[in-house]
Amino acid sequence: MNNTRLIPPDAPIVTTVALPPSKSISNRLLLMRALSGREGAAIHNLAVCDDTLAMRQALESCQSRVDVGAAGTAMRFLAAYFASRAGRAVLLDGTARMRQRPIKILVDALRQMGAAIAYAGQEGFPPLKIEGQDLQGARLTLPGDVSSQYVSALMMLLPTVGGGEIDLTGEVISRPYIHMTSRLMEEFGVQCVIDGAHIGVPAGSYVMHDCVVEADWSAASYWYALAALTPDCHIVLEGLREDSLQGDSLVRNLFRALGVRSEFDARGALHLTHVPVCNCPYYADLTDTPDLAQTIVVVACLQRRPFRITGLRSLRIKETDRLEALRLELRKLGCDITIEGNDTLSWNRSPVAAEATPPRISTYHDHRMAMAFAAAALLHPGLVIEDAGVVSKSYPDFWRHLAAAGFSLASV
Repeated sequence: MNNTRLIPPDAPIVTTVALPPSKSISNRLLLMRALSGREGAAIHNLAVCDDTLAMRQALESCQSRVDVGAAGTAMRFLAAYFASRAGRAVLLDGTARMRQRPIKILVDALRQMGAAIAYAGQEGFPPLKIEGQDLQGARLTLPGDVSSQYVSALMMLLPTVGGGEIDLTGEVISRPYIHMTSRLMEEFGVQCVIDGAHIGVPAGSYVMHDCVVEADWSAASYWYALAALTPDCHIVLEGLREDSLQGDSLVRNLFRALGVRSEFDARGALHLTHVPVCNCPYYADLTDTPDLAQTIVVVACLQRRPFRITGLRSLRIKETDRLEALRLELRKLGCDITIEGNDTLSWNRSPVAAEATPPRISTYHDHRMAMAFAAAALLHPGLVIEDAGVVSKSYPDFWRHLAAAGFSLASV
C-alpha cells in the first residue's frame, strides 16, 4: 500500500477490533528467551510486525551481517545480545534513518562490561562492528533522559553476566518501560530492585516457560482518537489487559479529558464511547508515555482545543523528528503549533490557511504519523496518507481494521 485516500463512514463508528500484540513485550520476551538458551519455550500471540520480525530473524540468523531495518528496539536489544555472544562477530546495521539514531550511551555502557564494539560509520551511531565477548557485570551510570531501551537492554543482559547496578542521572523518561522490563524479568525468575533512579540487577538465569503476549495499548490509542471525534460511536477493543504491563495503558486517563469513556466488560473487552467535553485548554505531561504524543496532539487540534503538552524530549530521535513532523503536517490542517525547546508542544488556536484541497499527510517513514493522522479524515474527508504501508512496523492490519469500521480507502 502506497498513498491512501481516506473517506470517513457516513454513520457513527460501530466496530470490534482485535488489536495486535504488543511489540514491546514481544521483543523483550524474545531477548530473554535467547539469553536463557531455552528456545523451546513457546511465546504465544507474538507480534507480527516489522519490528518483531526483525528481532526474530536476527536472533535466528547465523550471518555475519544483521540488518534490522527501521527497528529501533531491535537495534538496542541486539547490540547487547551480540556483544555477549563470545566468538560471534556481527555487523549490526539498519536503514539510513537508523544510522542517524544515537547509540553511543549504550555502547559505552557495554564497553564497561568488556564489550568489543567499534563504529563502522559515524562515531556514536550504527552500524556497529561487534566482536562477541564473555562480559562481566558492572555498576553503570546512564543519563535518564534518553531512550529507556538502553536501560532495558542492559537490565535484561546483566543477570546472565554476573549481575550489576544501573544508576540513572537527571530526569528519568519513559519510566513505565523500565518497570515493564523489570516485571517481565521477575516473571521469568530474575527480580530486579528499582529504588528511584537506582536499579539493582542480581546474577541469575531466566527460567522461561510458555507465555502469551497481551495486546498493544499503543495501537489502542488510534481507536481512542476516533472515539474522541465521533459522537454516538461504540468501539470494542479486544485483547487488552486491565492490569497491563504497558505504560501506554495510561491512554485511558489521558483521553478522558478528550471525551472518551472506556470500560472493561466481564469478558475483558474494552468498550469506548464518546462523551461531550468542554473546549477548555488541555494539559498533559507525556514523559512516561511519549508514543501517545502524536495521537493526542492531532486530536486536540481537531477538537480546536488549545493545549500545552510536555515530556516530549525523546521524540526528536524516533523514526523521525516527531516534533517537527507534527508542526509541518498540522499546518496542512490549519493549525500553527509551537515547539518550545526540546520537549514541549503548544497551541493557542493560532490559525494558518489550511490546504484548499484535501491535505496530503507526509509520514516520514514513521508508522505513528500515519496512524495518528488517520483520524483527521473525519474532519477532512479525502485526506491522503502518504506511504501508508509504513504501519507494518507495528500494526500491519490497521488499514484493514479501519475499512471494517466503515472507512473507504483508495490508493492514489
